[in-house]
Amino acid sequence: MAKRKGANRGRVILVAGGAGFVGSHLCSALLGAGNRVICLDSYLTGSPDNVAALQRNPYFTMVEQDVCDEIVSDEPLDEIYNLACPASPPSYQADPIHTMMTSVTGTGNLLRLAARHGARFLQASTSEIYGDPQQHPQQEEYWGHVNCTGPRACYDEGKRAAEALCFDSLRAGSVDAKVARIFNTYGPHMRPNDGRIVSNFVVQALNNEPLTVYGSGEQTRSFCYVSDLVEGLIRLMNRDPNPGVPVNLGNPGEFTVIELAELVLSKVRTASAIVHAPLPPDDPQRRRPDISRAKSLLGWEPKVPLQDGLTHTIAWFQRALPQQPPMRRRGRPARQPEMSVLSQDL
Repeated sequence: MAKRKGANRGRVILVAGGAGFVGSHLCSALLGAGNRVICLDSYLTGSPDNVAALQRNPYFTMVEQDVCDEIVSDEPLDEIYNLACPASPPSYQADPIHTMMTSVTGTGNLLRLAARHGARFLQASTSEIYGDPQQHPQQEEYWGHVNCTGPRACYDEGKRAAEALCFDSLRAGSVDAKVARIFNTYGPHMRPNDGRIVSNFVVQALNNEPLTVYGSGEQTRSFCYVSDLVEGLIRLMNRDPNPGVPVNLGNPGEFTVIELAELVLSKVRTASAIVHAPLPPDDPQRRRPDISRAKSLLGWEPKVPLQDGLTHTIAWFQRALPQQPPMRRRGRPARQPEMSVLSQDL
């Protein structure tokens, strides 16, 4: 890893997966707080565009590398955030073996790097470790309801294994490791084709295409704006003493998929209607975090309402997407069960 450019300043922080959706916002926030940031990303799902503006900052370094390869640094590191893993089902199912190894081998490599440098470590885990939950809302003590051999297992079980590595390292005294379980997050820098529910709906509406709802649309999700999530991650990293337990980070507001679709349609001038398609395998029916632990340990809870966050997100996609021809009018919702399946998770 190349030596950092620029004079000494603040902490030296490595963000693995830092060119991704959440990672790029985290890098920006850490730089804004006076730190030096090393962004490590393979660009498998991250994008150089997400960190293009940061490259002009002398306290930012970009390293293109896969976390599954050995990671070295020729300067001391104070903190390591691990956000390196595809996070949407179409992305992590495209190469499920690599997804699993990113969570296992990649996390192991980063933990060893943290141990060598005496760096604090934060693992970005996921609400997917709860699977299709039988507890609602989901508390951190819940062990989950996961299909360990299904098409989502590469991500669900990979993240569960990564958590085990973190807590074993903590118990062994080798790494001050912390685990955040991230629930549905949205905002600028999402990939237009990543298959997540917010980006799906916004892009479809802006392109005057049908909004694809899987199943009845009565399944629920919670939506946390990215700036709120980033604040939670930083608070958890800086929390003393180490809580020694995973912490849910997400917005406890619960919305049905249909409600989200209608909200997007109310905010975009579009000819789009709602169509229905078959539900993907192992798709969670209800998803909502219990954030009592985050409130008590971190003094954290989300502040950005879904209405406001969607407005910012739609505005960003309007700038990022190619301009579409003007819409004529929005049609009435229709049902088309033959539609192809993308995911509405995360």
